[in-house]
Amino acid sequence: MINRATTYAETSRLILRSWKPEDLPLFVAINRDARVMKYFPALLTETETVAFYDRIKEELDRNGWGLYAVELKSTGQFIGYVGLHEIGFEADFTPGVEIGWRLAAEYHNHGYATEAAEEVLKLAKSCGIKSLYSFTAKINLPSERVMQKIGMEKVGEFNHPKLSTDSLLCRHVLYQIRL
Repeated sequence: MINRATTYAETSRLILRSWKPEDLPLFVAINRDARVMKYFPALLTETETVAFYDRIKEELDRNGWGLYAVELKSTGQFIGYVGLHEIGFEADFTPGVEIGWRLAAEYHNHGYATEAAEEVLKLAKSCGIKSLYSFTAKINLPSERVMQKIGMEKVGEFNHPKLSTDSLLCRHVLYQIRL
């Protein structure tokens, strides 16, 4: 049986598509890589990644948008995700939709997150989404730089409600873009 994924968008180097079962082992490896998860509270176990994968697929099915699997056009290699996600905590800017990304470490610093995120902004607009947020730990300068490159504006900082106030990751920057 051939498992064809739905393609949501393409860039010059990337395909943004629905998820395939064969993405899961690579996604597990990404979420267990300390280089990728440097700005997150913990590495994800295989069980946690499978649950996250299931939530991603459910959100895509429910909304018609979500966190898209990203693959390289040149090789067909799955390299992570870039996309949209309903913000899962209460804050003065929620409810809302965030744009976010997580790529395998060997694909960092090649412009892939920015390239895919620019395409996701177009997808969000075509879906009728009027505003997007993005946030990360204040110390995560590489991710903040992607936010700036795609035209988002810093609108504030906040303590992430799911993190302890004594955590180095607690303080977050908040960016927004109106579409």
